[in-house]
Amino acid sequence: MQHQHEPDILRNLRTELVDWRPWLDRAIVLAAAAAAGLLVVGFTLLTDQALRLFEKLWHAAPWALFVTGPLCVAAIVWATRKWFPGAAGSGIPQVMAALDTATPPPQYGLFVSLKLSLVKVLLSSAGLLAGLSIGREGPSVQVAAGVMLAARRWLSTRTVINAHGLLVAGGAAGIAAAFNTPLGGVLFAIEELSRNLNQRSSGLLIAAIVLAGLMAVSVFGNFTYFGVIHAPPLDWDVLAPGLLVTLLGGLLGGLFARLLIASTAGTADRFSAWRRQYPIRFAAGCALAVAAIGAATGGATFGSGYEHTRALLEGGEGTQHQPVIFVVLKFAATWLSAWAGVPGGIFAPSLSIGAGVGHDVASLMQQPALAPALIAMGMAAFLAAVTQAPITAFIIVMEMVDGHAMVLSLMAASMTASLVSRQISRPLYEALAELQLKRLEAVPTAEAPAGSSKSA
Repeated sequence: MQHQHEPDILRNLRTELVDWRPWLDRAIVLAAAAAAGLLVVGFTLLTDQALRLFEKLWHAAPWALFVTGPLCVAAIVWATRKWFPGAAGSGIPQVMAALDTATPPPQYGLFVSLKLSLVKVLLSSAGLLAGLSIGREGPSVQVAAGVMLAARRWLSTRTVINAHGLLVAGGAAGIAAAFNTPLGGVLFAIEELSRNLNQRSSGLLIAAIVLAGLMAVSVFGNFTYFGVIHAPPLDWDVLAPGLLVTLLGGLLGGLFARLLIASTAGTADRFSAWRRQYPIRFAAGCALAVAAIGAATGGATFGSGYEHTRALLEGGEGTQHQPVIFVVLKFAATWLSAWAGVPGGIFAPSLSIGAGVGHDVASLMQQPALAPALIAMGMAAFLAAVTQAPITAFIIVMEMVDGHAMVLSLMAASMTASLVSRQISRPLYEALAELQLKRLEAVPTAEAPAGSSKSA
């Protein structure tokens, strides 16, 4: 049997210190991660400002939203379709499309680039200013990935850090910085983006993900996204309502994913035909419907749903929550917002819908003491059902609400809801990534998008 020798510490140390270039490459990657995290922080501040301006307009002149919303959304979709088609939608499918083996490196810029990152920040913020039910977390994946990929031009030709690794690290860094959940970012990279990171560079890329998350901490402090939930000790009393929340979350999440895939791909119905023929008018019509839904719910369905979800977790005071009606109408508003074709994500609205499901079950079964726990389980279940990434979903929710005492309940809810969803729908982001890859057919092989060749 061949003997395994222990590493020669001094020789390995000399090898590391003699060649300075790998250290410079590592510094470049970490600097790009810090820049990506700071851009996501700026994105967060901009979207917060957009939501505040929208709230002022909503309270000052509610009627104005039926004019400004459709006009703003029409302008966003027009600009997106004319100049920035790669910015439409969530952003996660674009990163997955760039990671696909069918995408040649010179054409990464179709899906991910520094220009698209900056445009995504501006247009997604504009969508929230228009009152759409969208989030910034999915777009943050594409935003951070664009920054990380741009760093590739500064790395040495012999580096082990490739474009694939930078895209994965960037996408995960976006989640880590957006939710302040570094562990959730790492698991998102493994579960949703890539299952085969280069072992020689994985440590550096994981460090980059954590560093991007620390940028958010350095600005906002070491906070939990929705605060700390106050759930009582869980026993067998939570089994029945928890199972109901999980099944409802799985069914609704699977239905939402299937509906979003069908509407984005387009079917033979008249609405899809109208969307193909008159995309700007269709987007304005969607915005008008979202404004009507928001007005009918007293403003509860506007925006990402962050404030509404946090209020439910804190006891429901000050919310315009109407049992069942809120879930149905927030579901519809989020679907219409995505169908309009604007840049924007579904993570935060999905958490809001899931929170509504948990709150409604607690009210239906007259279990107010269990409401915080059921709301957290509903968030994890619906998010897992929509994304079909159960591990990422329960870790993100656990970190967002500081719900470490509920880890087993959140894990069970996520796993079960994801299993239910798989019986209803294909994985959402994989299906949307396939639609993104069709854009490769319109680009001649010899051509590359402007500015993309260097970023590969």
